Amino acid sequence: MYISFPVCPDKMPGLQPWTPGHNEAHRVTIGYGRKVILTSSVTVHSIEILNGGKLVIADSNRPIFLRAKHILIGNKGELHIGSPECPYKGNLTISLFGRSDDTEVEHSYFGRKYIGVGTGGTLEIHGEKKLSWTFLNKTLHPGQGNENSYHFERSWGNRGIIIHVINPKTGDVLHTDRFDTYRSKDESRRLAQYVDEVETGQILAMVVNDEGSNNLEDLAKKGMTVIDHMCMLNMCALCPSTVRPQASISIDTLSNCSVLELADEPQGWRFGDRIVVASTDYSMHQAEEFSILPCPSCTRNQIKVEGKPAYLHIGEEVDGVDMRAEVGLLTRNILIRGEMEPTCYGNEACKFFSFDTFGGHLKTERGFRSVHVEGVEFKHMGQQSMGHYPVHFHMNGDVDKKGGYDPPTYVKDLSIHHTFSRCVTVHGTNGLLVKDVVGYDALGHCFFTEDGPEERNTFDHCLGLLVKASTLLPSDRDSKMCRDITNGAYPGYVAKPRQDCSATSTFWMANPNNNLINCAAAGSEETGFWFIFHHVPTGPSEGMYSPGKSEHTPMGLFINNRAHSNYRAGMILDHGVKTTEANAKDKRPYLSLVGARYSPHQDADPFKPRVPALVHHFVAYKNQDHGAWLRGGDVWFADNGIGLTLASGGTFPDDDGSRQEVKNTLFVGESGNRGMPDLIDQSWGPGGLDHLGRSLPRGVDFPIRGMQIYDGPINIQNCTFRKFIALDGRHTSAFGFRLNNSWQSCPNNNVTDITFDDITSRVFFGEPGPWFNKMEMDGDKTTVFHDIDGSVSEYPGAFLVKEDNWLLRHPDCIDIPDWRAAICSGHYAQIYVQTRNPANLNMKMVKDEYPDKPLELVGALGKRNHYQQFQPVVMLGKGYTMHWDQAAPAEVTIWLINFNRNDWINIGICYPKGTEFTIISDIHNRLTKETRKTGVLLFLKIKAHNEKEDFAFCSVKGCERVKIKALIPPGSGPSDCMAEAYPRYTEMPVIDVPMPKKLPRSKLVMTLQVYCIYVQVLWCMQVVSANI
Repeated sequence: MYISFPVCPDKMPGLQPWTPGHNEAHRVTIGYGRKVILTSSVTVHSIEILNGGKLVIADSNRPIFLRAKHILIGNKGELHIGSPECPYKGNLTISLFGRSDDTEVEHSYFGRKYIGVGTGGTLEIHGEKKLSWTFLNKTLHPGQGNENSYHFERSWGNRGIIIHVINPKTGDVLHTDRFDTYRSKDESRRLAQYVDEVETGQILAMVVNDEGSNNLEDLAKKGMTVIDHMCMLNMCALCPSTVRPQASISIDTLSNCSVLELADEPQGWRFGDRIVVASTDYSMHQAEEFSILPCPSCTRNQIKVEGKPAYLHIGEEVDGVDMRAEVGLLTRNILIRGEMEPTCYGNEACKFFSFDTFGGHLKTERGFRSVHVEGVEFKHMGQQSMGHYPVHFHMNGDVDKKGGYDPPTYVKDLSIHHTFSRCVTVHGTNGLLVKDVVGYDALGHCFFTEDGPEERNTFDHCLGLLVKASTLLPSDRDSKMCRDITNGAYPGYVAKPRQDCSATSTFWMANPNNNLINCAAAGSEETGFWFIFHHVPTGPSEGMYSPGKSEHTPMGLFINNRAHSNYRAGMILDHGVKTTEANAKDKRPYLSLVGARYSPHQDADPFKPRVPALVHHFVAYKNQDHGAWLRGGDVWFADNGIGLTLASGGTFPDDDGSRQEVKNTLFVGESGNRGMPDLIDQSWGPGGLDHLGRSLPRGVDFPIRGMQIYDGPINIQNCTFRKFIALDGRHTSAFGFRLNNSWQSCPNNNVTDITFDDITSRVFFGEPGPWFNKMEMDGDKTTVFHDIDGSVSEYPGAFLVKEDNWLLRHPDCIDIPDWRAAICSGHYAQIYVQTRNPANLNMKMVKDEYPDKPLELVGALGKRNHYQQFQPVVMLGKGYTMHWDQAAPAEVTIWLINFNRNDWINIGICYPKGTEFTIISDIHNRLTKETRKTGVLLFLKIKAHNEKEDFAFCSVKGCERVKIKALIPPGSGPSDCMAEAYPRYTEMPVIDVPMPKKLPRSKLVMTLQVYCIYVQVLWCMQVVSANI
């Protein structure tokens, strides 16, 4: 429990002065009720505070520098630096020294070079309150500084000549005076002397108010004529007598400085402080640091900084998307730092880093008495070894009121930069508040939850940027590290970096039940926000929850967050980590990335109702791959290779179906933020309405898509798509589909209330060529979605299908060649065909109405898999046949997906002559894995007999299926019965659902200036689409 002091900690009675001097071998123990105050700089080997000992740092006018290898706060020990009611105002540096190869025995729990809070320990650090970070409120152009000049603007009530002497380098006013040369010749002589004494190189700004020439002598006139930089204005020459005179003069000082317009008043920011301005382009490396200069002429929301920007930093809303650069403070009056060697030495990290990575760290142990840290700068902290991070809450359990901590534990107003292993790590800890924290230039996941059981933690108004790869975990590593570091892998393992590793993220959430509010992920090597799933808890948290709980845990608050300048994606809600050790069956190392499916339910119980995961007011722009990839609006997506992809909650048949919605969202293809050439880190080429040069997400021919339709079912409602412009050699569209896709496309995907503004193509289904390859994968061929109100196709209720998928067409379908699509009508569903023995065959499916236009499928899985699956979309009430490029499989199971009661299709499966069959119809329960047998029959018709909920794949009783086991005659050839089946079973095409009428007075090309109105909804985001 925190003890509230009625006065400042260093003013408490009973404190004994402590001045130990400077001795790196001096081991200090403060215990047995001893209470001391440090008033001067000190160097010691170590400080251990325990058994009622207390160390207080004096708030002095003189800087205090404390050097030690470690500071350990043990049971009943206390370290106090300021308090919430009395923030520390002096300048304090705690410098942790030591090398990783020191011969001394390290602490078994804390290691080396640390501030450690043990069981029963108290750490209270409260630095000066400063604005943590804000936004740029006016665009900063490269080489310019907005106001790199002196600005002279004022009203005067006294006549004469007013003079300002200005420093040409900083624009500061050095001296001012007024000379009434209308009234007195003495004033004229004083003016001449004043001008003569101004140093060469200074700037003189003059304004004549009312009249000043009556007694202006020649000596003064001559003195002013030799001045190079002078402005003289008679502001009242044309003014009526009732007008109060005003003057405004701007003079270019040619100084190496810039003035930044900020969204908030920079409370506490001072001369000499360092700040960082985030990138607003695809490359996170366009973030820039500056030092603050004095600026008497700045307004309350301005600061002057040394130097001029090398890159463009947007400070405004562009095309409806807030693209303002974040501006973060790096300097605090309390600094905790690691002392570093000039180069890397003596460890495996030197293969990847040229600099020393053995920084300091702060770590807390379970059962601490009180920890509150605010107003602190952490620099050169963290180590390239497990468990040693700049700020680390390790296995602390509940640290809020639920755990008996009142006030709850927090870290606030921190600047954590140039770190060697993360920023803030929350490990086995719940209820922690992390607020107003800036994490900059960090190795590995910056804001990191570790093992999976971490819940109820809140990250509020945190900023992370320039987050780079690290060696610690597979998910931290880049491609080179992934290939080179194979510790924990099974012999023979060959790394696949994009699958096993390459996930460095600014916010890494190992449990969905955490809160992210008002946070910004402004540049990572991979992803801004990544929600990852641990099927079981890992590491020391093993056993803390039952298998699968995290995948079913409802999502915490995710409100008003933003992500940009990330390589892979602004946000990902998908995947898991491998929770078993490497073995012969799965050679990947422990904690490598694996597949996982998020299906949130009430109380994390899959037998209870589903709970939606809500994403409110999310902004994503200038992410090279995706704005967001989510399984499971008020959303803005701009300048992402792909704005948004929603993937299904799971893999059929184990997934129960899901409802995914995007509402009230703005997608911008190529905004007015053109970026600037940076060929080292991003592409540059023509784009936009005017085809001028701009930064590009993945290359000049990459097909930019706003909403990428994949899996499903999804509902896209009341969204605006703006500035999706195709070029010669580059397909760009508002709606598109996942490239090279082998998986399903759900016919229940639907759109409504869609608005288009300045676009060339509403939809593009793909064609063979760059990025699309040969379009031979199953998902490339089966794409479909439902246009409920006709706002895309202009035919209300129509379906858009791939132009050459004749399983879904009828004679009245309307071809749209530019979209590679057809507009059709009908009732559609899916079948899931699972085959075994063999699993490496291809399937050809034929609709009886169009036997000359078969659909050839290769399967969604690799040919070496022990089974294969095909997921064609079918038109209901029709007949089909299946054929194989080898002998028919010995086992075929057909599952009915999205079939409502009494929906049916006829299907014939080709087998060699002499085949013997066993045919079983049953219902499979995905949760209990129980199967109820319903009879043996020879079928001609597959029909659903049970009701289905709206968004479920299967019926309320389970997944209805037919299983055929066949005894195939040895030596059988390919089971292709086309010649036998047709024309014998050919049917005349019948239009079961008439085509809808086209909307009146409509055109496919329109540029309506319609803007998204915010409505609080289930799922909302803002995306600027240039993600892949």
